[in-house]
Amino acid sequence: MQNKQKDILSGLQQAVEKKDNRMVMSLLDGMHPADIADILEKLEIDQIVYILRLLPDEVEADVITELDEDLQEEILDKLSPEEISEIVEELQTDEAADLLSELPPEQKQEVITSIDDIEHAKDIVDLLRYDEDTAGGLMGKELVQVNENWNILRAVGEMRKQAENMPQVHTIYVVDDDNKLKGRLSLKRLLTTSTKAAIKDVYNPNIHYVHVSDHARDVANLMQKYNLFVVPVVDDFGHLVGQITLDDVMDYVQEEAEKDFQMVAGLADEVEPDDTIKNMMKARLPWLIVALLGGFLSVVVLNGFSEALTKYATLFFFTPLIAATAGNVGVQSSAIVVQALAKGSFQGSILKRLLKEIVLSFFNGLVLAILLLLIGKLFLGHILQGFDLMMAVTVAISLIVVIINASLVGTFVPLILDKYGIDPAVATGPFITTSNDIIGLFLFFSIAKIILGF
Repeated sequence: MQNKQKDILSGLQQAVEKKDNRMVMSLLDGMHPADIADILEKLEIDQIVYILRLLPDEVEADVITELDEDLQEEILDKLSPEEISEIVEELQTDEAADLLSELPPEQKQEVITSIDDIEHAKDIVDLLRYDEDTAGGLMGKELVQVNENWNILRAVGEMRKQAENMPQVHTIYVVDDDNKLKGRLSLKRLLTTSTKAAIKDVYNPNIHYVHVSDHARDVANLMQKYNLFVVPVVDDFGHLVGQITLDDVMDYVQEEAEKDFQMVAGLADEVEPDDTIKNMMKARLPWLIVALLGGFLSVVVLNGFSEALTKYATLFFFTPLIAATAGNVGVQSSAIVVQALAKGSFQGSILKRLLKEIVLSFFNGLVLAILLLLIGKLFLGHILQGFDLMMAVTVAISLIVVIINASLVGTFVPLILDKYGIDPAVATGPFITTSNDIIGLFLFFSIAKIILGF
């Protein structure tokens, strides 16, 4: 497959250079838009625009939606408002709104006014009002609905009209005279019921739905919980205003997963491997500065226990062990909490969760401390000068205390961030690691001072 794509890519480059439009179309004939997008992303921007202009409007629109968002912006900068409007008219309303949301206000307005289909333009403008992370921002306007007061015969006729411009019909929604969502109509009941029967006598009133202002995360959790392929969206008055399909939610979930992963890695902004050095520095540098400041604080903490350096110098060999364990435990605890918050499955009080972490961390720390004592007795006593039983006990007790503290910090911090509307994924990255390093070292030497005395 890769060899075939390389051949097509090479052929396209030659065809574009020679302005051989027939060859371009021949090479791309029958290919899926996603495959075409994969190939185009390897070309120069001017070559991409040249090829897109040769494609039929419908294919061009599908290909553009498959391209990377940054590349989409570059392409739209090369196209006129009229060309963009022709693309938008071929897209579903949610895809069109996503595409237009990246345009500057003036250009966006020019494109909207250039759309011939007034109803399509109105629907797109309506969707642009919603935040992208809400149900309103995810939904599309295309759907099939019938009135509860219609009979089956009329419903079928109306459904045929509504479905003409839809690629797929997932669900038939039932509304009343005020367009309030009442339920859904199964295809089986539609096919097996008399054409004279009223819709209100055969529809299913049990239906899951979301409000336009619901967060996208809640929509994703609802669809996952009930295995929904599509969910209707209502406004504050219960009016049916759109629907969200599984692919819309998956796009959001993927974007959030990528963003959270980069936060965990200590990236302030979303970056790609081919981003400019300036953008990559902007994403990486903030957390590196935080880590540097944390390192300075660690130096201050160690300096506060400088007496131990002369009397119990061996203690300093264990500082990496304490810091690494604290960082790892904190990240583990925060990752579990962040995942639960993202899925909406966090239950119980914060106090109950913290008590559970204390018990869990105590037993984990106890096991690690016992292993440390065994290893210390068998090996470290022969390697490290001054590593005796009291020092081994000191390190073991410190390890237990540090693990308990790290798990509490890793649990508490994301919960507090979430409470104040800050993405808790921030807590799973360098923030937790750095803070637990500092606190862990302070606890380690404080306990050592109490037990060993210096």
